[in-house]
Amino acid sequence: MTVPQTPPVQLSKRPKRADALRNYEKLVAAAHEAFTEADRSASLEDIARRAGVGIGTLYRNFPTRADLVQAVYVDEVEALSRSAGELTDLEPWEALTAWVERLVGYVATKQALADELFAVADRDPAVFAGCRAMLHGAGEPLLRRAQDEGIVRPDVTIEEVVRMVAGIAKIPTDDPADVQRVLALALDGLRYRPG
Repeated sequence: MTVPQTPPVQLSKRPKRADALRNYEKLVAAAHEAFTEADRSASLEDIARRAGVGIGTLYRNFPTRADLVQAVYVDEVEALSRSAGELTDLEPWEALTAWVERLVGYVATKQALADELFAVADRDPAVFAGCRAMLHGAGEPLLRRAQDEGIVRPDVTIEEVVRMVAGIAKIPTDDPADVQRVLALALDGLRYRPG
């Protein structure tokens, strides 16, 4: 199986210096945590405090809240895309379903950021197109491998799988088991069944 390739667009704007990179990563992690909590209105000052850095450090890395929201989104996409390469030792069906499970978690994060992401999307459409291409590039080899083994229907595309998972992940429920049950049913529908 081929390892997913990164898209031609440079998505993240991570600093190169080790100390600056550590601060950047702490800020993104703190923002991810803050933005996915029930109260998503965390202030930038709160995020800097959670990260253990000063507000000046936050503003050097992320001049606006939108920049920080976009960085969290890109970080999630890059992590999910990299994770596809970690699944190559699994059997084709297990690799695909493990990645789809991770995709559900990613969509949940994206949902938490949805309002703010829509506000940012018009500002930098290349980043969002790059993220979409990266996700498809990561999932496509997993899907193709399962299809080549005759496990998954040959008429399914990665775009359809991503849309299906996104719809399932957005099901309003207080019980995560509801989402898992619907996802299991949908994944069963992907299986190839000879006529």
